[in-house]
Amino acid sequence: MKRGSLVLAALAAMVPVAAMAQDAAPKIDTGDTAWMLTSTVLVLMMCIPGLALFYGGMVRKMNVLSTVMHSFATCCLVTIVWMVAGYSLAFSDGGAFVGDLGRALLRGMGVESIHGNAKTIPESVFMAFQMTFAIITPALIAGAFVDRMKFSAMLWFMGAWSLLVYSPVAHWVWGGGFLAAANVLDYAGGTVVHINAGVAGLVLALMIGKRKGYPKEAFTPHNLVLTLTGGSLLWVGWFGFNAGSAVAANGAAGMAMAVTQIAAAAAALAWMFIEWAAKGKPSVLGIVSGAISGLVAITPASGFVAPGGALIIGLVAGVLCWWGATALKRMMGYDDSLDAFGVHGVGGIVGAILTGVFAVQAIGGDGKAGLIDGNAYQVITQIYGIAVVIVYDAIVTFIIVKVIDLAIGLRVDADTEREGLDLNLHGEVVH
Repeated sequence: MKRGSLVLAALAAMVPVAAMAQDAAPKIDTGDTAWMLTSTVLVLMMCIPGLALFYGGMVRKMNVLSTVMHSFATCCLVTIVWMVAGYSLAFSDGGAFVGDLGRALLRGMGVESIHGNAKTIPESVFMAFQMTFAIITPALIAGAFVDRMKFSAMLWFMGAWSLLVYSPVAHWVWGGGFLAAANVLDYAGGTVVHINAGVAGLVLALMIGKRKGYPKEAFTPHNLVLTLTGGSLLWVGWFGFNAGSAVAANGAAGMAMAVTQIAAAAAALAWMFIEWAAKGKPSVLGIVSGAISGLVAITPASGFVAPGGALIIGLVAGVLCWWGATALKRMMGYDDSLDAFGVHGVGGIVGAILTGVFAVQAIGGDGKAGLIDGNAYQVITQIYGIAVVIVYDAIVTFIIVKVIDLAIGLRVDADTEREGLDLNLHGEVVH
């Protein structure tokens, strides 16, 4: 009897422990899932139609269809690349450098699957959300080579770059790689998306050469209403980009949304006023470019900084990205057609460094403090992360571009460039 009582007592004692273990297991939350479904749609909207219209309005009329085609075709291509191998390389267990192919073709993903990076939403939603980041990053690069690159070469480049550059860098920062271990802070893509895209754009612009007639010929945007519309869609979609990176409907998402709005507005005004002072008139292209520069710069910082820090980041980004898109480009003599490097490269670098200055542990969590919060070393850590991404991105992009150029050629012929890519490459024109 005594032994039986002891067994029953032991079993009774184990019941709460088992219940607690069950409660601690990952469980899908409907509120978080609803927000992340919405965020995924918002980020996809940034590429199509947002980026397509933003870039499409800035080129000459004879190349507008070619330009919007870059965004749309990249969306389709990278979706498949991400499904086949990109997601696995970025977010599966592997080494410090890259994931393995254990999740290639999304093997093992079911309706109840949960990824370790997002314990309250289905893995399918996490995968799709990250897919939209993988889509828009190479699409941003197209701004550097519009008006002169072969469509076939563009497709080969986007697919190869997505696998060989984007996925490894995403793994370094978000997938448990060595930059995450070094505590490089990048909440939503300052290094992974914007520095990555900007540097690749600069390499491509240098390798493919200047547009015929640049800089003597005027390359006037054919429809700035399209550009403003696209820029506005980018701004709205950016809330999914930054606030969605909380991967939950919580206070962190709310703060990320607030600082995103503040930085974008501050940068838009900074660009507008400095352009007004320099040229005598504030332009539509200037104010929308300024807003995008602020959105770029706040991206790595959005989950770590307070509103005051966001205001300063936006003001600094507006001024320095204006300089990058004007003075720096003239000084170095490259033809970055739509300022992929001037806005995304420079803005990403500014934002990543200032994340190390303005990160606040009370907002970002343990170990996420910057210079103003007593951790000056974080600035050095941020610069280390920036340098690693720039070097790797530049070298691998150079190799990819060189191989494609040798295999099929990068650039359209002179007649095609002069007559326009829309008619010659796609058989269509805008009337």
